[in-house]
Order: sequence, then structure tokens, then C-alpha cells
Amino acid sequence: MASLTPQELKRYSRHLILPEVGKEGQEKLKDSSVLVIGTGGLGAPLGAYLTACGIGKIGLVDFDVVDDSNLQRQILFGVKDVGRPKTEAAKERLADMNPNTEIVIHECQFTSENAMEIAKDYDVIIDGTDNFPTRYLVNDVSVLLKKPNVYGSIFRFEGQASVFDPANGGPCYRCLYPTPPPPGMVPSCAEGGVLGILPGIIGVIQATEAIKIILGQGETLLGRLLLFDALGMKFKQLKLQRNPECPICGDNPTIDELIDYQQFCGIGPEPDENEMPTIEVEELKKRIDAGEKLQILDVREQFEYEICNIGAKLIPLNELPERFSELDANEELIVHCKSGARSAKAIDFLEEHGFKYAKNLKGGILEYRDKIDQTLESY
Repeated sequence: MASLTPQELKRYSRHLILPEVGKEGQEKLKDSSVLVIGTGGLGAPLGAYLTACGIGKIGLVDFDVVDDSNLQRQILFGVKDVGRPKTEAAKERLADMNPNTEIVIHECQFTSENAMEIAKDYDVIIDGTDNFPTRYLVNDVSVLLKKPNVYGSIFRFEGQASVFDPANGGPCYRCLYPTPPPPGMVPSCAEGGVLGILPGIIGVIQATEAIKIILGQGETLLGRLLLFDALGMKFKQLKLQRNPECPICGDNPTIDELIDYQQFCGIGPEPDENEMPTIEVEELKKRIDAGEKLQILDVREQFEYEICNIGAKLIPLNELPERFSELDANEELIVHCKSGARSAKAIDFLEEHGFKYAKNLKGGILEYRDKIDQTLESY
């Protein structure tokens, strides 16, 4: 076991006086390695506290870049980091916090092709992701490698956390959620919002669980799902049990290798907005000015609509499956969102339900603002 340097003895002095940690425990932390998948809302507090407490090696997996909208909750980043790869910006910040911790960046998407190779050399895997395909992938990697999976998720004002570790008698994520929800039924944080403080609370809980696992101290969330309601400031927990019929950790598992998780979650290829009928913002403006009676659909969220809109009918994308009957499938339909991606998904769905004349507003309302009406608020 690696011994502590004089500088480390001083740095971790508040740990050393804890009987549950002490010098031996701190050396365990120094010898340990943790893989954090996602460096966003959950990954930011995870990275910060695991680094500060003296974890020896931390792997960061992400392929995204820092955006202005991240700064409300992703506390590793500042204004100067906007546009930089998240892993690069996070490594710089964490290295400054504690030069004794080795920060390894994996600037890539966590996929079935690379997940086992990335995860195999880490002691604990922490799920800081925000989508169902990757959550199932993280789970399956953890089960197959027999490593604990410290899980957390957040949405709006609510969060949850648990420890999945069938190798130590607990359940896995599939025991809790055998099947994913239908695509589009659960909006993302980008669509539904999230309280900026919430990922800090859940992320710190995940970091606490990881440290307890490494130290072998206390009672972890193995076999328990912790639920947190920020508005009510309430915690409650549910007991979880391993499902003997679970396809990966059950008595007769049928999954012995990684699968196609996009397909498992019912998510097909992203619709190509460049391959569907479009309308330029200049043409739309011309037709509006000509007094044409147009059917225009806005698939953004209510809060976005309140920031700026062009008077279109609002049906958020996640509500479209229940509300598309409010639209006339026999008339031309111009669909827009913020920049064109969500509206492309909407058109893909609508075409499957008989809408033959749907067009995507190229560039969305942001392009409309830039080229047509600068009085509209940008966000």
C-alpha cells in the first residue's frame, strides 16, 4: 500500500483523526481508482470531492464541450471554459485542487465497443449519465466486471441514488428497471429543467458511497434506493432486492456480453434534419407578411416559449404523442424548435402518423431571430 507523504499527512489531517479513516484508510483512498462516467451536473461535484479527499486515480469519461447552459450547475467550469472539451477543462481544475490525484481523461462516448476496456482497470464505477441507453450500458459493464456501480439521477427538483453490486449480494439497475421507458416519455433535463443545486446534493451522496465502499466502512446504499425531493426537503428510501429472473445478474443470466443499448431502449438513428423538407426563415417571414394562414408548430418547452416565440402553437416534443391530433395532417405544417434538432424528431414522429406535408424551419427560432427579428430574446 502506498504510504502518505509529509505533505499528504498535512493535507488529509482532518481525515486522519477520524477512527473510521485514519492513516490506513487514507492510504486505501490513495491506492484506489474511480471511473466517473459523465462530467456534467453529477460528474462535477463527484470529481471535485473525490479529488479533494485523495482518491489516487480518477477517470473522466465525456465527449461534450462546455456550454453556457452548463454553468448553472456544473461547478467545475467557468466562463473561460465555454467551448472547451469538458474532460480537458475538468482535468485542469481538478489538478489544481489536488496534484496528488491522477486524472485520466477518456474524451469519447462510452459505448459497447470501448466500455469494457475503459472500465476494467478501475475499482469503482460511478454513473453520472443522463440517458437510459448509457445507464443500462454502465450497469451491464459493472455486472460483467464485478465492480460496484454507484448510481445517481436527477430531474427538476428530484433525485435518486443507490449502489448496484450483485457481486456482493445486491441488485443491479436492471432489477430496479427491467425495461426502459418508451422513447420520449421521460424528458431530459434540457427539456424539463433541473434545479442547479440538485446535482450537487446527489453527486455528493454518490461520492460518499464510493468513499465508504473503498474504506469498507459504514452502511452503503446497497439494496436501497434513496429518493430526494428538494421542494419538500424530504428523503425517503425503498428497499431493493436482486431479481432472480434478471437477465444479467439473475440465477440464469442470458446476457453475457454488451448489447446495442440504443436498440434496447427503442431509440433509432437520429433523424437527419438535412434530409427532410425544410423551409428557410426568409420564406416563412415572406409568407407571414403576405397574410397566409399557416399551421406552425413550436415543439420547445413552455419556459422557452415564454422567452421568445413567433406565435406558433406550442406542443412540447414529449407531449406530441398524446396531442398530435390537435394538428391537421392534411395541411402543410411548419415545425420549429430552438435550432432544428427537436423539430426534426417531431417531424419524424409526425410522418409516421400520416403527416405528409410537414417542414422543418431551418435553424429554428435562433436563426429566425438572427436573420429576421433581432428584437426576439436569444437564449
